[in-house]
Amino acid sequence: MSLFVDFSAIQSVPAANLNRDDLGSPKTVTYGNVSRIRVSSQSWKRVIRHGVEHDLAERAARTRLVPLKVKEALQRFGWPAELAEFAGAQVAASAGKKPLKTEKAGHTSVLLFLPESGIDELTAVCAEHREALEKALDKKNPGAVLPPARIEEILKRRTASISLLGRMLAELPGANVDGAAQVAHAFTTHASEPQRDYFTAVDDWLGESETGSGHLDTAEFSAGVFYRFASVNVTDLLTNLDGDRKAARTVLASFADQFLMSLPQAKKNSTAPHTIPDLAYLAVRTGRPISLAAAFETPVAADRTGGHSAPSRQALAAYASDINRLTGNRNRPFHGHAGVSGAPLEGIGSAYTSFPDLTEVAIAAALPEPGEQQ
Repeated sequence: MSLFVDFSAIQSVPAANLNRDDLGSPKTVTYGNVSRIRVSSQSWKRVIRHGVEHDLAERAARTRLVPLKVKEALQRFGWPAELAEFAGAQVAASAGKKPLKTEKAGHTSVLLFLPESGIDELTAVCAEHREALEKALDKKNPGAVLPPARIEEILKRRTASISLLGRMLAELPGANVDGAAQVAHAFTTHASEPQRDYFTAVDDWLGESETGSGHLDTAEFSAGVFYRFASVNVTDLLTNLDGDRKAARTVLASFADQFLMSLPQAKKNSTAPHTIPDLAYLAVRTGRPISLAAAFETPVAADRTGGHSAPSRQALAAYASDINRLTGNRNRPFHGHAGVSGAPLEGIGSAYTSFPDLTEVAIAAALPEPGEQQ
């Protein structure tokens, strides 16, 4: 039976545009028959991934530019441009039994996801086979010049973040990785719609007699209290990490910290919406994860002072209490919370004074050290 760590958070975000649609407007979703502001899972997952990679010093890249990066690296070593370009193209042409397709600009037709160190390794393979590359340079159909098994092995290599978040690459058999983490779209707990901002930019060198602005335009932003949810399948994470429990604890701790402390960076310079969650609720579960999103299907009403944060925290706690009652409090070895209010909330486990204290206990419950009892 699989083991999960569920992460729920309530987070207030002031005027911002964390995640835009094709027209530049904040993304929305209709839920409970009202419009909410939404931040896509892809947007938040990307900043979480970058944070995890920074924590673990294991940089990875999701890119179509591998052939071009190999070309650039070889040119830095003094290779002629034509030969370096051919070698970069050969990385794709020699990838396994079936070559990866490339486009006119030299990009692969699909996104690859590999450790950044892979570029150095691919460059080294090209250097080892320079003579073969030079001989094949002018051939009309050179085929695969580089050793396919080595190229494939490098492109299929994983980092911890790939083991955590997964990789889809159908063109390279065996390269797919089922990610252990699931991240939901964040949405406001209450009705909320984008708002328009009319702004101007002043021309500093206009004469004193000249009036008006150098530029004017409109932009959209939003504000609200968001419910956020993610879950990590600890069983799958251990499988992806070849059973290394110490590594799994490290990766899970990094994910927990980045889930709680990260924020999408869109328009950060003009909005600076750098808040953290008001409340975090973590639960270790067996069998399946449980989102508490349905707590907000009925939009939260503002309290007497006009805020949505406190009512949202109460709504989450009340709904979680109902869910725990319905499930008979089974299949949940641990749950607890930490938030801005010092008073514990009923129904969501023990109260902890900080996020690190909360996550440390949750991880110990999910992945106990040898000799500890779960």
